[in-house]
Amino acid sequence: MKQDDRSALAVIGQRQMDATVLNRTIGHAPFVMDRAGYHQMSMDVTEATFQSAVIDRSHTLPVVVDFWAEWCGPCRQLGPVLEKAVAARGGRVELVKVDTDANPTLSRTFRIQSIPAVKAFRDGRVAAEFVGAQPPANVERFLDSLLPSEAEVLAQQGDEDSLRKALELEPNRAEAIVPLARILYGRGEPEEARELLERVPGNFAAEGLAARIKLEQDPDPNLAEAFAALDQDDAERGLDLLLNALPGADGSKDDIRRVIVGVLDELGVDNPLARESRRRLASALY
Repeated sequence: MKQDDRSALAVIGQRQMDATVLNRTIGHAPFVMDRAGYHQMSMDVTEATFQSAVIDRSHTLPVVVDFWAEWCGPCRQLGPVLEKAVAARGGRVELVKVDTDANPTLSRTFRIQSIPAVKAFRDGRVAAEFVGAQPPANVERFLDSLLPSEAEVLAQQGDEDSLRKALELEPNRAEAIVPLARILYGRGEPEEARELLERVPGNFAAEGLAARIKLEQDPDPNLAEAFAALDQDDAERGLDLLLNALPGADGSKDDIRRVIVGVLDELGVDNPLARESRRRLASALY
């Protein structure tokens, strides 16, 4: 070997050592080239970083947590399988590792009784989990279950063409049916909208929109001002007008209730306006 080659190798070796020290300092494992040629990286999470690295991050994309320990043989078998499968998904899911021996509080919090234990977090909560080393096919299916389907991705785009394509794939997906029905109703196709909404009985948003279509075709009671407020994203005024219309609504009371429940469902259970409106609705009905 020439002197220049030996010098170059020495520099590379030193840089690798420096990178390893840096990675350990910030809590990351170094990049490793596996036999299949994949570059892998596993982030080590501690009790101090779990909130930001897992709980908060899971509101953006799924985070898979591998609870393991240095002495655990099955953990060493599962680790590379997880890393390779996560790497194949191109950043749509993240993998972190928790050393159960070094982080006993996390182990108790998530009731880790056997390792390896894998928990997937979405929107701040455990969405799926398994225990024990699994074959690659099982790990692949597990990860796929965390990712949105093609129909879900299309529905999120929101335009009419995408919504129709989503329903070709999944004809009863409410997340595509309700916005498409709104589009159809908005351009003067109420019957087509109602036919779509009938596919998802029990869906609050769908039942609310169907009830609104029915009420707007009936001049009594006149709820035009309430619906105009909702269309202008003034949910507080719209709900107030609808709730005030309930006592004298007679035969339309149940349809008005459905509209209100649909709006409350979109606001979410933790919304202060939804909580107060739910209380008023109960008082008006019972």
